[in-house]
Amino acid sequence: MIDQLFEFVQNHPLLVGLFLLVLIAWIIYETRSASTSGVTSAQATQLINREEAVVLDVRESKDFKAGHIAGARNIPQSSLDSRINELEKHKSQPIIVACKHGQSSGAVQAKLAKAGFERAFKLKGGMMQWQADGLPVVKK
Repeated sequence: MIDQLFEFVQNHPLLVGLFLLVLIAWIIYETRSASTSGVTSAQATQLINREEAVVLDVRESKDFKAGHIAGARNIPQSSLDSRINELEKHKSQPIIVACKHGQSSGAVQAKLAKAGFERAFKLKGGMMQWQADGLPVVKK
Protein backbone atom coordinates (compact mmCIF):
# COMPACT_ATOMS: atom_id res chain seq x y z
CA MET A 1 0.00 0.00 0.00
CA ILE A 2 2.74 2.47 0.98
CA ASP A 3 4.77 1.38 -2.05
CA GLN A 4 1.83 2.27 -4.31
CA LEU A 5 1.53 5.68 -2.68
CA PHE A 6 5.20 6.46 -3.26
CA GLU A 7 4.92 5.23 -6.84
CA PHE A 8 1.88 7.49 -7.40
CA VAL A 9 3.75 10.49 -5.96
CA GLN A 10 6.76 9.79 -8.21
CA ASN A 11 4.60 9.36 -11.33
CA HIS A 12 2.37 12.41 -10.69
CA PRO A 13 4.42 15.13 -8.96
CA LEU A 14 2.39 17.99 -10.49
CA LEU A 15 -0.93 16.53 -9.32
CA VAL A 16 0.40 15.88 -5.81
CA GLY A 17 1.94 19.37 -5.68
CA LEU A 18 -1.36 20.99 -6.67
CA PHE A 19 -3.20 18.93 -4.08
CA LEU A 20 -0.81 20.02 -1.34
CA LEU A 21 -1.07 23.66 -2.44
CA VAL A 22 -4.88 23.56 -2.31
CA LEU A 23 -4.76 21.79 1.06
CA ILE A 24 -2.46 24.42 2.56
CA ALA A 25 -4.56 27.28 1.14
CA TRP A 26 -7.73 25.73 2.57
CA ILE A 27 -6.16 25.29 6.02
CA ILE A 28 -4.97 28.91 6.06
CA TYR A 29 -8.40 30.14 4.97
CA GLU A 30 -10.20 28.10 7.62
CA THR A 31 -7.92 29.18 10.45
CA ARG A 32 -8.21 32.85 9.50
CA SER A 33 -11.97 32.80 9.03
CA ALA A 34 -12.53 30.82 12.23
CA SER A 35 -10.61 33.29 14.35
CA THR A 36 -12.05 36.53 12.97
CA SER A 37 -14.98 38.04 14.84
CA GLY A 38 -16.17 34.75 16.25
CA VAL A 39 -17.21 34.09 19.82
CA THR A 40 -17.47 30.85 21.71
CA SER A 41 -20.61 29.85 23.58
CA ALA A 42 -19.10 31.08 26.85
CA GLN A 43 -18.13 34.44 25.33
CA ALA A 44 -21.60 34.76 23.80
CA THR A 45 -23.19 34.12 27.19
CA GLN A 46 -21.05 36.86 28.72
CA LEU A 47 -22.00 39.31 25.96
CA ILE A 48 -25.69 38.48 26.41
CA ASN A 49 -25.59 38.85 30.20
CA ARG A 50 -23.23 41.81 30.57
CA GLU A 51 -23.82 43.89 27.44
CA GLU A 52 -27.35 42.87 26.43
CA ALA A 53 -26.16 41.41 23.15
CA VAL A 54 -28.79 40.66 20.52
CA VAL A 55 -28.79 37.09 19.24
CA LEU A 56 -29.71 36.88 15.56
CA ASP A 57 -30.68 33.36 14.52
CA VAL A 58 -30.44 33.06 10.74
CA ARG A 59 -31.83 29.54 10.43
CA GLU A 60 -35.17 28.86 8.80
CA SER A 61 -38.31 29.19 10.95
CA LYS A 62 -38.84 25.45 11.49
CA ASP A 63 -35.28 25.02 12.81
CA PHE A 64 -35.70 28.11 14.99
CA LYS A 65 -38.93 26.74 16.48
CA ALA A 66 -37.25 23.40 17.18
CA GLY A 67 -34.83 25.13 19.58
CA HIS A 68 -33.13 28.50 19.87
CA ILE A 69 -31.26 30.70 22.32
CA ALA A 70 -33.60 32.53 24.72
CA GLY A 71 -34.46 35.99 23.42
CA ALA A 72 -33.06 35.33 19.95
CA ARG A 73 -34.55 37.08 16.92
CA ASN A 74 -35.20 34.93 13.87
CA ILE A 75 -34.40 36.48 10.52
CA PRO A 76 -33.61 33.72 8.01
CA GLN A 77 -30.48 34.33 5.97
CA SER A 78 -32.53 34.30 2.75
CA SER A 79 -34.59 37.31 3.89
CA LEU A 80 -31.88 39.28 5.71
CA ASP A 81 -31.48 41.90 2.97
CA SER A 82 -35.15 42.86 3.12
CA ARG A 83 -35.40 42.71 6.94
CA ILE A 84 -32.07 44.21 8.05
CA ASN A 85 -33.89 47.41 9.05
CA GLU A 86 -35.41 45.47 11.98
CA LEU A 87 -31.96 45.53 13.58
CA GLU A 88 -31.28 49.27 13.13
CA LYS A 89 -32.09 50.14 16.75
CA HIS A 90 -29.45 47.63 17.90
CA LYS A 91 -26.54 49.05 15.86
CA SER A 92 -24.47 49.98 18.89
CA GLN A 93 -25.12 46.70 20.76
CA PRO A 94 -23.19 43.49 20.17
CA ILE A 95 -24.99 41.22 17.71
CA ILE A 96 -24.27 37.49 17.81
CA VAL A 97 -25.17 35.68 14.60
CA ALA A 98 -26.14 32.04 15.09
CA CYS A 99 -26.75 29.44 12.41
CA LYS A 100 -26.90 25.65 12.53
CA HIS A 101 -23.19 24.72 12.37
CA GLY A 102 -21.42 28.09 12.33
CA GLN A 103 -20.76 27.91 8.60
CA SER A 104 -23.17 30.47 7.14
CA SER A 105 -23.10 32.95 10.01
CA GLY A 106 -19.81 34.38 8.76
CA ALA A 107 -21.44 35.70 5.59
CA VAL A 108 -24.24 37.29 7.61
CA GLN A 109 -21.74 38.80 10.03
CA ALA A 110 -19.86 40.32 7.08
CA LYS A 111 -23.13 41.80 5.71
CA LEU A 112 -23.91 43.32 9.07
CA ALA A 113 -20.43 44.81 9.38
CA LYS A 114 -20.75 46.29 5.90
CA ALA A 115 -24.14 47.77 6.89
CA GLY A 116 -22.53 49.61 9.81
CA PHE A 117 -23.09 47.25 12.71
CA GLU A 118 -19.98 47.92 14.77
CA ARG A 119 -19.99 44.80 16.92
CA ALA A 120 -21.28 41.87 14.89
CA PHE A 121 -19.93 38.44 15.86
CA LYS A 122 -20.60 34.93 14.66
CA LEU A 123 -21.24 32.10 17.09
CA LYS A 124 -18.45 29.57 16.58
CA GLY A 125 -19.93 26.14 15.95
CA GLY A 126 -23.44 27.57 15.73
CA MET A 127 -26.40 26.08 17.54
CA MET A 128 -24.87 22.60 17.38
CA GLN A 129 -21.96 23.78 19.54
CA TRP A 130 -24.30 25.74 21.82
CA GLN A 131 -26.29 22.57 22.52
CA ALA A 132 -23.16 20.41 22.76
CA ASP A 133 -21.92 22.77 25.49
CA GLY A 134 -25.10 21.98 27.43
CA LEU A 135 -26.51 25.49 27.21
CA PRO A 136 -30.29 25.94 27.30
CA VAL A 137 -32.54 26.34 24.28
CA VAL A 138 -36.12 27.55 24.08
CA LYS A 139 -38.62 25.60 21.97
CA LYS A 140 -41.73 27.15 20.41
